[in-house]
Amino acid sequence: MESVGVGDLPCEGISTELAFEGEPVGAWTEQITVRSVVVSVLLGAVLSSVGMNLVFMSGIVPALNIPAAMLGLFLLKTWTHMLRSFDVLHLPFTRQENVVVQTCVTACASMVSSGGFGSFMLSTCPRASGQTQTGVDDINASAPSLGKLIVFYFLISFVGLFAIVPMAKTMIIRHRLTYATGTATAHLINSMHTPQGSYQVRKQVYVMLKSLVGCLCWDTFQWFYTGGPNCGLASIPTFGLKAYEKGFFFNFSATYIGVGMICPTLINISMLVGSIISSVFLFPYLEFKKGVWYNASYNENSIMGTYGYKVLISIAMMLGDGLFQLLMIPFKTMRNLRRKERQMLAATTHAFMIVDATKHPTLSFDDRRRTHIFLKDNIPFSYAIIGYTILAIVSTIAIPHMYSQIKYQHMIVAYICTPVLAFCNAHGTGITDLNLYTQYAKIVILSFGFWITAAKGGVIGSLVICVVMTSTIATAGNFMQDLKTGYLTLTSPRSMFIAQGIGTAIGCIINPIIFWVFFKSYLNGSTESYLVPFAKVHRIIAMVGAGGFTALPKYSIALSIPFFLTAIAMAAIKEIAIHKNWCIQHYIPSVVAMSVAFLIPGTVSIDMCVGSLILLAWNHINIENAQLLAPVLASGLICGEGIFAIPFSLLGTYNVTPPMCIRFLDSDVNAKVDALLAKQASRRS
Repeated sequence: MESVGVGDLPCEGISTELAFEGEPVGAWTEQITVRSVVVSVLLGAVLSSVGMNLVFMSGIVPALNIPAAMLGLFLLKTWTHMLRSFDVLHLPFTRQENVVVQTCVTACASMVSSGGFGSFMLSTCPRASGQTQTGVDDINASAPSLGKLIVFYFLISFVGLFAIVPMAKTMIIRHRLTYATGTATAHLINSMHTPQGSYQVRKQVYVMLKSLVGCLCWDTFQWFYTGGPNCGLASIPTFGLKAYEKGFFFNFSATYIGVGMICPTLINISMLVGSIISSVFLFPYLEFKKGVWYNASYNENSIMGTYGYKVLISIAMMLGDGLFQLLMIPFKTMRNLRRKERQMLAATTHAFMIVDATKHPTLSFDDRRRTHIFLKDNIPFSYAIIGYTILAIVSTIAIPHMYSQIKYQHMIVAYICTPVLAFCNAHGTGITDLNLYTQYAKIVILSFGFWITAAKGGVIGSLVICVVMTSTIATAGNFMQDLKTGYLTLTSPRSMFIAQGIGTAIGCIINPIIFWVFFKSYLNGSTESYLVPFAKVHRIIAMVGAGGFTALPKYSIALSIPFFLTAIAMAAIKEIAIHKNWCIQHYIPSVVAMSVAFLIPGTVSIDMCVGSLILLAWNHINIENAQLLAPVLASGLICGEGIFAIPFSLLGTYNVTPPMCIRFLDSDVNAKVDALLAKQASRRS
């Protein structure tokens, strides 16, 4: 699933740069320091662990720009304070260095989702993606290996940097697209580096650290009571045993509560609606058809059983919404351009009425200064073309030797199409704040799977090509957000380009290692919280693209068509409501959020709704405090549980069992257990 943005925050003041006018802007070479790289490596490892935990649990990854900016500020402020205490000479910590750290860290952490560690790449292993039935030939199966993953990501991850560079001037300077997450991050960093913002920063950092440490302590405490299946405080049947059996209970997950506080309330409610529709109405009906529509011997996780219907319906909804959104991009682009033209015309007409206003008629002082810095250090177009071509040639030659299912012509076509799709995604992200690379990914998998065919390894080939293309398509949206942040903070595009490259290099090493730990823990079955829903989704999409519909359960396509059409209708109604400014736009559920709920237990949506309830109550009590502290509190909860996931996975990998088990039973079952234990005790005596 695409990353969830932070949405629109209040825009910066009219004269933001006047507050920094006395502060010199260092050259781009001075904005990248040794300390910023060291901090980036540390934070990259932490937030990559957080992201990996999220993609293995649910596939929902909130934007990590603000946590990266906050934690980078805290560590570098602490660093400079210690040096000052020991009278050691050091460079002042500037907002530009803060942006460099944030760019470097998000480049590393965003690879978790854009690189497909919990989806496309995991789908190449049939066992990991939930396909355990026999008949899977070797050419359509590929078990990941650590060394191969590191080399593979080094080959493909840097190509996208050069594909993005030519877009920057058009998107940020000419069209002035919003990029709400990047704008919000810039506003936060500018506020944190002003004297007025120092008190708020200390307060935010304190709350984030307190929630992070508290979450770590809570998860450690819970672990001691999980010594068996369905054990622990996370398995309390909050709404009764019947609801618990259908997945409806509150499991005290700090991650999902934190994600719920960051995600819009409508997203959380949409997931709850999807969980109710799927678990209460649809899936009981499918269980009723067991033995009629599909073989009763298939287990619930089999593609040919109930799970096949779940995944196909979810894919149909995602495809319906995704196709509509992709088709709407040209219309939104034209509408945005017409609006800009009207604004420019109005501003120019007004400017001719003012003496000497013909100089920069539509640009404020802030915009003139930012544009000057941005264009002064812009990377030449020719460098971008040469860099993209060289790296594309290298990976085109190397990757077919790593994956025999892929041929040179597949790579050539992929690298020809990728810049076009990257441009579309970057433009769409600037308008909607949604990175829609997952929608492009489904089309890529189907297209290349059909081209390669199952007999020649189309399942693996299409998934690997998908990773190659989406790593660039996703980076186009993510890096444009960072470039918008850099533009609004006077950070040089060259320093940001290098920071992105450093973060990518760090991610190519750290992420495969972290993935390997989670992968081994998942295969060993040491945790039940790793659902990897999107690995199963993309495996089936690849199977359909390569081999047609023969591998799917009976009537699954027929059942999916109404959901596909419903998704298109809901997306269209929502778009019309937004365009007409109807009040119902705030109450139309999100199709993507509903589709995700078909693949995960209802407890996830319940936890996220609890996060929304906490935020609503906080806003009611003290709205200013909530707006200031809620995002950082949520980030602390997410980071705390994400950090604990690494030792938790290692304990499971090495079969370290918790010493106790708490389990909740029906009173009749409990009486039988007591009787059995008493009977065994009497025998021993």
